[in-house]
Amino acid sequence: MNHFHLLYLLVGSILSLGGSLMAQQDGVNPNIGHEHHLHAHQAKLETIPSSPERFVTSREGAKSLLLPAEKDAFQFVVFGDRTGGPPEGVGVLADAVRDSNLLAPDLVLTVGDLIQGYNNEEKWIPQAKEYKDVMDRLSCPWFPVAGNHDTYWRDAKAGAKRPAGDNDKLFETHFGPLWYAFEHKNSWFIVLYSDEGDAATGKKDFTDPNTQKMSPAQFTWLEQTLAKAKGADHVFLFLHHPRWLKTLEKANYGDDWDRVHGLLKKAGNVSAVFAGHIHQMRSDGPRDGIQYITLATTGGQIPGYGESLGFMHHYDVVTVRKQGISLAAIPVGKVMDPLEMTGSLIAETRKFGEQKLVGAPEIPLKADGSAFASFSVDLENPTTRPVEFTVTGESADSRWAFSPEHRHGKLAPGEKAKLEFKTSRIGSPLDVSFRDPVIRVEADYLAPGFRYRIPERQIAIPVVIDPALRGKVPNRALRFDGRTDFLRVPSAGFDPGEIFTIESRFKADSFGNRTGLVTKTQGSDYGIFVNDARPTFSIFIGDSYLSIRPETPVLKPNTWHHLAGVYDGKEARLYLDGKLIAKGAREGKRLRNDLPLVVGADVDSAGTATSHFSGVIDYVKISKTVAYRGESFTVGGNPQADADTCLLLQLDEIIGLRLLDSSASKADAERCGNPVLEPVN
Repeated sequence: MNHFHLLYLLVGSILSLGGSLMAQQDGVNPNIGHEHHLHAHQAKLETIPSSPERFVTSREGAKSLLLPAEKDAFQFVVFGDRTGGPPEGVGVLADAVRDSNLLAPDLVLTVGDLIQGYNNEEKWIPQAKEYKDVMDRLSCPWFPVAGNHDTYWRDAKAGAKRPAGDNDKLFETHFGPLWYAFEHKNSWFIVLYSDEGDAATGKKDFTDPNTQKMSPAQFTWLEQTLAKAKGADHVFLFLHHPRWLKTLEKANYGDDWDRVHGLLKKAGNVSAVFAGHIHQMRSDGPRDGIQYITLATTGGQIPGYGESLGFMHHYDVVTVRKQGISLAAIPVGKVMDPLEMTGSLIAETRKFGEQKLVGAPEIPLKADGSAFASFSVDLENPTTRPVEFTVTGESADSRWAFSPEHRHGKLAPGEKAKLEFKTSRIGSPLDVSFRDPVIRVEADYLAPGFRYRIPERQIAIPVVIDPALRGKVPNRALRFDGRTDFLRVPSAGFDPGEIFTIESRFKADSFGNRTGLVTKTQGSDYGIFVNDARPTFSIFIGDSYLSIRPETPVLKPNTWHHLAGVYDGKEARLYLDGKLIAKGAREGKRLRNDLPLVVGADVDSAGTATSHFSGVIDYVKISKTVAYRGESFTVGGNPQADADTCLLLQLDEIIGLRLLDSSASKADAERCGNPVLEPVN
């Protein structure tokens, strides 16, 4: 069971067991963005005004804050059934112990079925020792409850003599009394035994109501104990069978619990009763102010149906205050130790997760769109601990197939591996459903005793699309919605050099305060903006941006414009529709970055988009030369690639998530959002 994954606390139920419930304001969702636990939570805790003794600040005139009332509070944890599960269930129990030690409750309770049982003394004792050895690692006291697996006797030997009371005496010798009670911080904890059996025959069987009755001895003791606990703030009861459910699929408890409930109701301070056995979380209350809570498993067998319906390994954490209690169900192994999240651990996992991974060689597509090729991925473990990995070949285009589908292995520190695959594609047109093949890399960093999941990565396997596959494509433009649409061109795919020209033809719906057209600007590099109808060409030279723009707005909405930014090593120039509108001089080395070129927006530090453009773009071209000089030039028609072109996105055709680069760089753009093609008009 993975103990240290990303922290999440699945709050199975948060219950108010005292005080008034918070009212929800009409029309206000108190759980914005949260789809679970929409019930009211516990009443707000008592607060008191700030005082100089408990609250200090050097700020004058600041509002003082309310403080929590200084009242005693504590937590205890309840474990579910251990038995009926796989042998590794004891590992789940160990994880729950480690979780509990991080939560540091005052004590831990159980609800029975601690061992597999249903055996004789010879087999019973090693199982009991195994359970106790794990539980004794708790940093707080723990208290056992007896279940049917712990006390039902079975022996396959012919003539074996059944002991009186089955394994009751074994339990009391090695774990503790079958029923008992103790007090802690003015709360009483009462442990009951729900498998006494039939008093007349000694039969133990939870399917027979006659065996599911509380004996006069235990009933009298419970009545006396509740009287002893009369002055307690809370009383909690623990037993194995949820007898209040009366009849279940595999249990028939009868109606004996009704008289027990009468005692609890009469006591007036019983807050909750906890049981197990059914291996599913369940709440059956409040009944006369008493919550009835059934736990699933803490290592036991999970029957199915999914975690969302309470079939899971978990434990309950109960927070106790005088005015009420709250209960949270936490999946086993999901509590993280913040002290484990060291700088060295983070640095180690980043070494693996951020290594450069490239599939090679390129996969050529044939004239009919089919492919059959081999490729490989080099994987290295640069950390000081072993890393276990799974590398899978896949594609959202079902016409691709991979052999093998995945490779799994472990890399020792410093070890490298070349992972080889074969891939094929059924011949078919390069339509909008076309997708590249990718490699998905999953990995776990194996720290001492724990696995840390390294964020999953996907690597595109380069596919060469021959221009002959495209056929004749009409001149079209790409429409961007101004909210989510943009194109992304990887930085490694092309290089304009120190001297270059960037140009684009576009028609904007409108112009915002900050609107990116074609950008790579993030504290470095270059871009063209069309903010407030004032086009700007920015290029980072030396230690700052050189940004040139006209003094007044010159762009018009719903009008085709051509913009070109030129840098010749000494001067930057900006042309609008073939006329020079701004220039600025600066010499020096360009500061570059590895971020993608973004079309239809500005790029952010994560390589995605911000400051989106609304309108259509006909093409984007970048040349590693000075394409335009002087005061003016004649804007040509549909551009073509030449020897100086390092990127040409003609934006005439969408192939899956690609818009093809017509230059020799083949630095195809990735379509993000849902920009669509439309005729140029």
